[in-house]
Amino acid sequence: MTTDLASLWPLDPAVTFLNHGSFGSCPRAVLEHQLEWRDRMERQPIQFFVRDLEALLDRARESLAAFVGAATEDLVFVTNATTGVNAVLRSLSFQAGDELLVTNQEYNACRNTLDFVAARSGASVAVAEIPFPVGSEEEVVAAVLGRVGPCTRLALLDHVVSQTGMVLPVERLVNALQGRGVDVLVDGAHAPGMVPLKLAQLGAAYYTGNCHKWLCAPKGAAFLCVRRDRQTAVRPTVISHGANSPRTDRSRYQIEFGWTGTGDASAWLTVPEAITFMGRLLPGGWPEVMRRNRELALAARRVLGP
Repeated sequence: MTTDLASLWPLDPAVTFLNHGSFGSCPRAVLEHQLEWRDRMERQPIQFFVRDLEALLDRARESLAAFVGAATEDLVFVTNATTGVNAVLRSLSFQAGDELLVTNQEYNACRNTLDFVAARSGASVAVAEIPFPVGSEEEVVAAVLGRVGPCTRLALLDHVVSQTGMVLPVERLVNALQGRGVDVLVDGAHAPGMVPLKLAQLGAAYYTGNCHKWLCAPKGAAFLCVRRDRQTAVRPTVISHGANSPRTDRSRYQIEFGWTGTGDASAWLTVPEAITFMGRLLPGGWPEVMRRNRELALAARRVLGP
């Protein structure tokens, strides 16, 4: 499986870098594209931020929404999936007696957010114990649904478990939980670029994912996708000008997340280039990239495993 593709990344040639799941590395060509956006921003900041940025971000969101199978109106940029989880959980209102469901394999940062919100509101946290290694999809579904009670308000679920790489059956879980009146927040930090996504079809109330991992976009590129009927309740973690905007040409959800203060939007604007670049690496495009990465992971497990 040896190729010369590694030369397209600015990785240390003395190190075999495997952990794209934590931070990933961005290809040289994509970084060059990001630098072009930064140059444009610094060349005429007022023009860039005041007149150009919103339309530029709209186009970038359109590209990303098409890639993840979502409606552009439902998707906003955030800096990372942890920020997306915080935006949702800290926007929602819970009270004593409410129950928030999570698995024992949830990413620590997001579990901490859930615990914080529960402690602040007086809600309780129920933990579904998913075994590892797991024998079947049925074990996962049974473990999660077995912890649903009459007071369960929300479930926070990984799409791909950070520690193990296990892909949870989110389609089945979302359908089953929402059928019981439980909204689902999917922590899809590792999913974009690793597995095919059809978020509109999935129908989860909330889904957040990173673009800096397997999508190989610059650091600071991530998204939050909120179902249309839940958008009015979700606010960004930073409240800015959009909170009292009189505009009616787009939703408050889009307006507020579209501007949370001055920052470097180049990572978001570079996402379409990352999608295109990675999709052209191999004959077969993104499906082949995903297939090959899985094949490489399984090969590595055979080498390193007992």
